[in-house]
Amino acid sequence: MDTIPLEGRVALVTGAGRNIGRAIALALADAGAKLAVNVRASRDEGQSVVEAVLIAADVSRRADVDAMMAEVSKRFGRLDILVNNAAVRREIPFAELSYEDWRAAHTVCVDGAFHCTQAALPLLRASGSAAVINIGGMTAYTGAPMRAQVVTAKAALGGLTRALAHEFAPFGITVNCVSPGLIDTVRKAASAGADPAHRLDHKTLLGRRGHPEEVASAVVWLAGPGARYTTGQTLHVNGGAYLGG
Repeated sequence: MDTIPLEGRVALVTGAGRNIGRAIALALADAGAKLAVNVRASRDEGQSVVEAVLIAADVSRRADVDAMMAEVSKRFGRLDILVNNAAVRREIPFAELSYEDWRAAHTVCVDGAFHCTQAALPLLRASGSAAVINIGGMTAYTGAPMRAQVVTAKAALGGLTRALAHEFAPFGITVNCVSPGLIDTVRKAASAGADPAHRLDHKTLLGRRGHPEEVASAVVWLAGPGARYTTGQTLHVNGGAYLGG
């Protein structure tokens, strides 16, 4: 088995400063990819991830995203793997949910994936065998209390994945979604509590929570040569907490 399946490839991971995004960046680098990592504000977190090109950009702002892609092109001259991971996950009861907070989840999760994928498309098309991987979430399938905005935004990523799989196939670009569930992560107060309420309703068949590295391994496979016949799919990584089709 090739131990460096992504050698010669270039990857960009958004929201890569911590938790699942960080693990994905490290795993892609371990698999041989050259890396650009995106963070919105914390350069210290981004610089601690891995030796990579660090780009601070707000994925909800098209000007930031265009500048980010120009930097990737300048540094590497190509882009083969795009991982849309940036997200916000605040817990707010629906009765108290402001339209501002509703839109915030969509502007980062959905609009961010739109901006990044569209801006990256010329580079991805030039690759000839590129991969776009959207990071969804189990609650898009199970629902969850106090997260209407997040559940809706993550569900939209599934639709975007399937739509773009159709459009991008002629260019040799695969588009898939990885849907993590019940993963041990450290969350900031602005994102969600240390133990989000929806986790209390679910147990895994494997009797434990997952690790960010286990999500990352799924991303590496979808980005690599072994997944070139896989597109438009959602890969669930949740220890059997949700048995999706």
